[in-house]
Amino acid sequence: MKILHLSDTHGCHRRLKQLPTADIVVHSGDFCMTGSETEAIDFLNWFCDLPYNHKIFICGNHDDCLYGADIDGLDGNVHYLCNSGIEIEGMKFYGMPMFMDDCMTDRQDINITKIPTDTDVLITHTPPHGILDFDDNFNYGSGKLLTKVTGINPKLHLFGHIHANNGILQIGNTTYVNSAIMDKDYFNLQNPNILEIY
Repeated sequence: MKILHLSDTHGCHRRLKQLPTADIVVHSGDFCMTGSETEAIDFLNWFCDLPYNHKIFICGNHDDCLYGADIDGLDGNVHYLCNSGIEIEGMKFYGMPMFMDDCMTDRQDINITKIPTDTDVLITHTPPHGILDFDDNFNYGSGKLLTKVTGINPKLHLFGHIHANNGILQIGNTTYVNSAIMDKDYFNLQNPNILEIY
């Protein structure tokens, strides 16, 4: 199974041309810049039209307009994961968003504890602490998320959030992937990442 991973497009998704072929495209949040419904609708129209068998997305901290929203009317192969999962061709995907209302309470930590232990592909917006999360002399990732991920050992952990650390890192059985598309200056586009899992 080939997965194309995107994150942190911040309203610039239509600048992405000639995306590579894959079976599944995953966007791990921050498709908006200001968090408006207009931005979210434009992204969803673009995302739903992409030529992939399955399309999965979660929300990031810039996508607060979808907090608590019921998203109806998506095509059957477009999957919005919000502390929820889906199984595709035997692979279990689980997505946890990063809404600011959750981060300012204990809800985000509670959501981390609910990540299923049999997850094959974990999709979060924030990185785990110390893994592709470094910028301005600081590691911005979550320590609680790191503990959870190392405990369940998914095949892939897909995230973004830290624009300065687009890349892939293999640690043990898990491949960690930060696919922030906008660079740290929110100007240049960085490359998406392609992964294969079996």
